[in-house]
Amino acid sequence: MTDVLDNEGLQMSPAVGYTALVLVALCTVLIGIYGLRISRTTGDFYVASRTVRPWWNASAIGGEYLSAASFLGIAGLIMISGVDALWFPIGYTAGYLMLLLFVAAPLRRSGAYTIPDFAQARLDSLLVRRVTSMLVVVVGWLYIVPQLHGAALTVRITTGLPAWVGPLAVVVVVCLSVVTGGMRSITFVQAFQYWLKLTALAVPAAFILVHLGAEGRPITAGGSAFTADLDTTADASLYGTISLVIALLFGTLGLPHVLVRFYTNPDGASARRTTLIVLGLLSVFYLFPTVYGILGRIHMPELAAEGAADATVLLLPGRIFDGAAGDLLSALVTAGAFAAFLSTTSGLVVSLAGVVSQEFFHGSVAGFRRAALLSALIPLVLALLTDSLALAGSVGSVFAFTASTICPLLLLGIWWRGLTDAGAVAGMLTGAVLCGGAIAGSALLGPDAGDRWVVLDQPALWTVPTAFLTMVLVSRATAGRRPASASRVLARLHTPEPH
Repeated sequence: MTDVLDNEGLQMSPAVGYTALVLVALCTVLIGIYGLRISRTTGDFYVASRTVRPWWNASAIGGEYLSAASFLGIAGLIMISGVDALWFPIGYTAGYLMLLLFVAAPLRRSGAYTIPDFAQARLDSLLVRRVTSMLVVVVGWLYIVPQLHGAALTVRITTGLPAWVGPLAVVVVVCLSVVTGGMRSITFVQAFQYWLKLTALAVPAAFILVHLGAEGRPITAGGSAFTADLDTTADASLYGTISLVIALLFGTLGLPHVLVRFYTNPDGASARRTTLIVLGLLSVFYLFPTVYGILGRIHMPELAAEGAADATVLLLPGRIFDGAAGDLLSALVTAGAFAAFLSTTSGLVVSLAGVVSQEFFHGSVAGFRRAALLSALIPLVLALLTDSLALAGSVGSVFAFTASTICPLLLLGIWWRGLTDAGAVAGMLTGAVLCGGAIAGSALLGPDAGDRWVVLDQPALWTVPTAFLTMVLVSRATAGRRPASASRVLARLHTPEPH
């Protein structure tokens, strides 16, 4: 059996990749089948009958939120950008503090199944529901595509198979899990996959650090993780940094696959406890991609020059260890990477299936299953027709788009009585056009866009305030369209449940 990759002594046997991928896929399908045994009603498929307890739900949120960008992309960005890349894990985690303070409990108290359900209940408008549904689907598809690109990268490196096999395998496994058991089934799957991902990063990292220390080999550059050698982007613009942080903080508030999980909590207090636990789980997890990025800069610097920085996590164990130890640790990180693609994609497919089913298939269980297939197949086609981008950077663009569209609707809908349907539609469409146009313009300009056109590469600093301002101004201009039910709905959102 030939080796997939031979890079200055690094060898990865295809058997490692095949074993890891098959085991993760089997575990995912078997856990999904277990969930099927207790998935019977519409509530089970959409929101797990709102019975998921905080620890389970927090683990599931961690499972679906820690995507290809987190598992592979953070280390790759640290390889390329040095300390500036640390804003990604900081922003990804801090966004949950925003969720805790402003969204989690009120959203759970809304009693909705989906974000469009919330929008219609709050504003009593079918148009707002339709626009919100459209944006949720766009965000979901944009987020799924990088997961499939990550799967393509992982399968190509670890097995030598054509890149298209990775996305196809992810979609097949996800569809089997989602179609059979819906949200209740996926909750078990994603909770398992969070702990698998954490173990897959933590165990090899611990072995690598101990091994390097025992051999007296360098762990950090000059004894410090953040020397000038790591600070490769000292001239990074203040604008770009602030814009990125805004995108990550506010974008988390509008991610459909994250928000739908709060509908599964029994009550608002449980939703808050879930968010607190998620903050802890994410804080622990993001220590490890940072470690891989730092070690990769020292022991595999050629990956950055070759444009393969996203493969750092997959390849580093095999570079440090020879023989069976390297194979076992490589198999573990490969399994974690595949779990990342599966868990995030399954969460997105569940959230999209709920929206598509409600809008086009009458909200039935059979409609949910048809919608799940549709929600997975379209991004598969998009992934096969496009080239893989830097994973964390591409997901960052999705956060900027979400922060400019769904986030203003949620924050103003929950906290401002004056929001109207016209204001909501105007703000969401303005944010979508401006941010979507900036992302498209940056893609057309190519890799140099970030240097010369940072306002397009990082648009959140101007698109998010514009969307909020448009929503407020149009709502004030159309104050007569304020729904009569606003006071009643807001009272329900902000009144704690009796214990």
